[in-house]
This record gives sequence, C-alpha cells and structure tokens, in this order.
Amino acid sequence: MTPPPAAVSGVKAWCLAMRPRTLPAAVGPVLVGTAAAAADGAFMAGPALAALSGALLLQIAVNLANDYFDGRRGIDTEHRVGPIRVTQSGLIAPQQVFRAMWVVLVLAGICGAYLAAAGGWPVLVIGLASIAGVIGYSGGPYPLASHGLGDLFVFLFFGPVAVCGTYFVQALTLTGTVVIWAIPPGLLIAAILVVNNLRDRDTDRQAGKRTLAVIIGPHGTRMEYTLLLLLAYAFPPAMLASGAAAPLILLPLLTLPQGARCIWKIYRETGRALNVRLGATAMLSLWFSLLLAIGIAVA
Repeated sequence: MTPPPAAVSGVKAWCLAMRPRTLPAAVGPVLVGTAAAAADGAFMAGPALAALSGALLLQIAVNLANDYFDGRRGIDTEHRVGPIRVTQSGLIAPQQVFRAMWVVLVLAGICGAYLAAAGGWPVLVIGLASIAGVIGYSGGPYPLASHGLGDLFVFLFFGPVAVCGTYFVQALTLTGTVVIWAIPPGLLIAAILVVNNLRDRDTDRQAGKRTLAVIIGPHGTRMEYTLLLLLAYAFPPAMLASGAAAPLILLPLLTLPQGARCIWKIYRETGRALNVRLGATAMLSLWFSLLLAIGIAVA
C-alpha cells in the first residue's frame, strides 16, 4: 500500500519523484548498443559510460517532468492508483520539482557535450531532440503523452535512438544490423509504458489525457502489450534463421517464462496490482537486453 504523504521523508519523497523502478529502461538500450560496438571492435569505455550516465539522467528528468506537468495540469489527483506523485500530493513544492528537472537536464547536457565532442553534430542533434522530448512528452502546448503518441515516442527514443546513438558515439558509424538490434529493447520499454497507461486509464480519461490506452480501451491495450512482447521475442530467432547472428543470440529466450507470466498477469490484474506488473516488465526489459547484449558481444 502506498504510504500517506505525512509518512514520507524528504529523501524518500525525492526517490518517489525520480521513480527508480523505471531506471532499468535507460540501462538496457545502452548495454545493447555497447555490445554491438564491442562486437565490431569499436568499444570505447569513455563514451559508453557517458551514454549510460546521460540515459539515466534523461530518464530521471522525464520522470520529474511528468510529475510536475501532470500535477500542474490536474491529471494526477487523489484518485490516482499508481505510486505517489510528489507534486500532486504536496510532498515537494512544484517549483522545486521544476528546478530539479532542469538541474538534471543540465547534468545530462554535460554528458551530451562530451559525447558530441566525440561523435560530432549527429550526437548534438540526438541530444537536443532528447531534451526536447523530455519536455514535450508531458509538457508544452501539445503533450505527446496526452495525444496517444507516448508509446511511439518511448519506442523510438528508448529503441533506435538510444541503441544506435550509443553505438555511434563509439564506432562513429552505423550499420543496418545495429538498427535491427535496437528494435527489441524499444518494444519492451514501450510495454512498460503500456502497463502504466493501462493502470491509469480511468483517471487519465477523466482528466482529459488521451493516452493510447484511453483511445483503444483496456482490451486493446492488453493486446498491444502482448504484441510488443511477442515481437521482441521473435527478433532473436529471426536473426539466427537469416544467418545474421550466431546461436548465442537466442540467450534472451531464457526470459520467456518471465515474459509469459507478464502476459498471463496483464489479463488478470487491474488497478494497484499493475504497479507490480510495471516493475516486472521493467526488469524483463533489462534482463532481455542484458542477455541480448551478451549474445551480440560474444557471438
């Protein structure tokens, strides 16, 4: 059960705002991109660590931005079934959350500046687009999350952008194979958002936030979640069958029981129970990406 605001300390409140359970979403794509660079003999520790740090900081920044903008827009209310949002609950003043978001973005920008120095103008464009995405996801005149575009945004930025960007800052080039490897992490991380939006569908609809879950309904949302996981699991066997990868690329299939359990549960859970499914899907995305990275690097 979510603790009442009075029982939450200052440090715990900031942890709630940063939503650490979502951070695996930032780690997996960097692992895959770095493994692809290592497989091509292009691994560079400095850019890899900077990419990981930047990805984690951007994830924290978007969590703070969601907390602030959804609270200010009245989307988060006392009827929310997800974890406490610090802006809506009054745990942290809105101005503090807003300032913290910009502090984290500046830190991410420092990582981005280092990466841009290593990778040139393409990396600068990616970094600026990522910062714009952090703000535009739930803020600005046309919040992407409120117009059914959140799922696509998350897939693109946590899949192709994150994986290919991580590879590029090390190899200074890009291959078609890397683009393909970027798809499964993006699909699984989009599935995390699908669980989040399924849980919040009723309160989002009442607040006028038209997520894709609001648009297609609970059954359609559960079908979307199932399709995202099945497509992710289809990629390793397809790459092996095409001759583009060695048998070790099947390592992610070790997470199939975990994935099957997530699909089974998504059709049977509602409300606060989906908080557990959200965390389970985040861990699934991390383990899948880790095993995919090992398969790419070793093979």
